[in-house]
Formats: sequence, C-alpha cells, structure tokens
Amino acid sequence: MKLLVTGGLGFIGSTFIKHTLSQNSDTEIINVDINGFGANPESLKEIKDLENYKFVLGDISNSYLIEKLVKDVDVIVNFAAETHVDRSIAEAYKFITTNILGTFTILESIRRYNGSVKYVQISTDEIYGDALEGSFNETNRINPSNPYSATKASADALCLAYHRTYDLNINITRCTNNFGPNQFPEKLIPKTTIRALRNFKIPLYGTGENIRDWMYVYDHCEAISLVVKKGKPGEIYNVSSGNEVSNIELCKEILTLLEKPDDLITFVDDRPGHDLRYSLDSSKIRSELGWKPTKSFTSALKETVNWYKNNDSWWTPLATRDVLDPTPWMVNAN
Repeated sequence: MKLLVTGGLGFIGSTFIKHTLSQNSDTEIINVDINGFGANPESLKEIKDLENYKFVLGDISNSYLIEKLVKDVDVIVNFAAETHVDRSIAEAYKFITTNILGTFTILESIRRYNGSVKYVQISTDEIYGDALEGSFNETNRINPSNPYSATKASADALCLAYHRTYDLNINITRCTNNFGPNQFPEKLIPKTTIRALRNFKIPLYGTGENIRDWMYVYDHCEAISLVVKKGKPGEIYNVSSGNEVSNIELCKEILTLLEKPDDLITFVDDRPGHDLRYSLDSSKIRSELGWKPTKSFTSALKETVNWYKNNDSWWTPLATRDVLDPTPWMVNAN
C-alpha cells in the first residue's frame, strides 16, 4: 500500500507515520509538509533514511505539486492544517489558505486524477462548539466558535460535498485533544511542563475551569489506521477517550508529577470565544470498527511529562518566548 500523508512533520502526523511504518513494513509513505509553524523534522529523524519513506517539501495549496503526488497513491491522510486556536484569533488568513484552500486542492486533485483513492480528513471536536451537557455524536449540528474551528468545519463540508457529488471514497475523523511526546511546546500540556521545568508561572485562561477530553496520540493514530482500513465511504467517526478534566486539574496533575508547587499557577485574560467544554460520543467507531483506547490517562500523562523532562534537546530550540507566551492570542493581534 502506498500512502500520501500531508502535514507529516506535525505532532499527530509524524506519530501516525512512525506508528504505521512500525506495524506495516511493506507500506510506502510519502510525506508532504511545508515545514512551517508547529512542524519539526526532528520528530522523524529515526526513519528519514528508510527506503519506504520519502519526504517532499511543499504546500498542500500548490495544485501542481499535489496533482503529481495524488496520481500514484492508494490512500491519502490529510493532517496538514494550521491548528493553534490562539493564533487564528490574531491572524486568521493562514488558517483559511491552509485549512480550506489546501483541502480543496487535495479534493480537486483526487477528483481529476485518482478518483479511486481512499481519503481521510483529520478534523477536530472543536467544530461542534461548546458541549454544555451530554456529548456530541456525528449527526449533531456543528457550531464553531473561532476562526480555526470555522476553517476546519468548512473543510469538512467540502469533503462531504465531494463525496456526495463525485462519489469519492472519503472519511472524516473528529478527535478530542491529543497529547504525547513530540507535541509542539505551545500546546497546553507541553507548555505547562516546560514552563514548570523552568520554574516559570503556569498561565491559565479565565478561571481554568474549561474542560477537555484528552486522547493519547498513539490511541488516536490507531483509530485513524482503522478508518483507513475499514471506514465506510462518506462516514464521519468521532474519536474520544472519556478523559474529561478541567485545565486547572490537569495543570495540578502535571505539577505534582514534576514535584512543583501549585502556586506556580496564575490566571490570565481569557481568549475570545473560548469554549467551556468539549465532549464527543465515540460509540460509532467503537461498535462499527472495533476501536478503543488502550492507554490510561494517568500512565500516558506520566510518560509524556517524563519525555519532556528527558528530551530538552528536542524542545529547547522550539520553546521561544513567543511560543511560551501566556496569551498567544494577543501576539500580533491588531
């Protein structure tokens, strides 16, 4: 099988590539990535010389490049996206060009040059908006709250339209918050860990009561693999673990693991449009495809925190003042 992975230098994409090659030695992967904000080639340094792995530097909005790559693959998994909510508030243009135009470019290339390819769009729980009670399933109305989630919702709509109009073999996965090794330092868990290791204050928006469901990245990658193999054309699959915890509780757990005091926590201005709670019903992928998470949240969080403690050479070049800023949504805001 030959896979085209877009955005494979990012956190989830690079993990998926390593996970796939470790379990399928006969699989060939082409990874196309612009190597922009949030990407790190160091995450794939151990596989970069494998014969069945090839990296292509490029933008998914480049139709000439994508058309060439799409023609000769069996599966496309699109991780390529601008994903940092705070930065979408400060500067939305890049999110529109990558998340919407980039997805459109891939879909058009499939339609014109390889209509039989399997395409999996990696989406997000954020497109549903606040889950003030209960959990969202795949048929619930979407209600994005910020430019990032709005662009991802738009990409999902394009995918569903191309499935219906052109009968393309498309699936969408919508997952809760991921965490694990090699995650970019601007995200909550690595940022909290790194700032605590440096004895910096830990910034929390508002009161810190916002709730997220945390998914270990390797469990998410296994879910994607199952969708690649068994997903029914046109179907959406929610992926969630049931590890719902408030941001303040999460930060306190990290500080405990690092033997740091809770008084490092400080509260900062909340970002605009901040959703209070995300929650997904993932019974569909569990019952239809047989997926379930295998790693407990406690053990996965401990492993992740220890990874950052022991791999400062990976994150130090990335952990700039800008990236570790307490309120990134204010950076470069007009």
